[in-house]
Amino acid sequence: MKAHTLAIVGCGKLAHIVVDALLKDLLPNYKLIGSYSRSFEKAEELANKVNRSKRGYSCKPCHGFDELLQLKPDYIVETASPSAFREMAIPALKNGSSIVTLSIGALADADFYETVQQTALENNSRVHLASGAIGGFDVMRTIALMEQSTVTFTAKKGPNPLKKRRFMRMPYKPKNEKSLRGMLKKPLRFSQHR
Repeated sequence: MKAHTLAIVGCGKLAHIVVDALLKDLLPNYKLIGSYSRSFEKAEELANKVNRSKRGYSCKPCHGFDELLQLKPDYIVETASPSAFREMAIPALKNGSSIVTLSIGALADADFYETVQQTALENNSRVHLASGAIGGFDVMRTIALMEQSTVTFTAKKGPNPLKKRRFMRMPYKPKNEKSLRGMLKKPLRFSQHR
């Protein structure tokens, strides 16, 4: 079977989980050839992790997204943020790379969704949505196929990602509280601005 090439955008905890799976041979037909993050040091750290494993190929840490695209990866795994996905999706698809994204909230914007879909079709690329990234979406998809139903979805998140939100009260004092409530598209739109 042909080995597919991967590049990763966003080199935080989730990216390290992907790389660990790769290094444990859970992704035997894939080679990670490039990494990119806003912080070059993080991209370099991730690439070095792959390169130290002596897998017979090298992973290049990239200073910019255009440099990553020049590697011509078959797939780009986005583990950064919805705003990063919005910036990289169209250029990646036009490059002929398919995308695996965790930032499905960016697709709540109907115009952006349509543009992504059309660009993927025109360039023989695909966008794979990692719906398991936020627990419960698979269940909600199943419920949506049933009769009219009401669903309560509760997700708990640590405070760190919320600290930069303009609605957060400063100084932040940790406590349990509801931050969002409403139809599914409302929290998805909120998550795009990370």
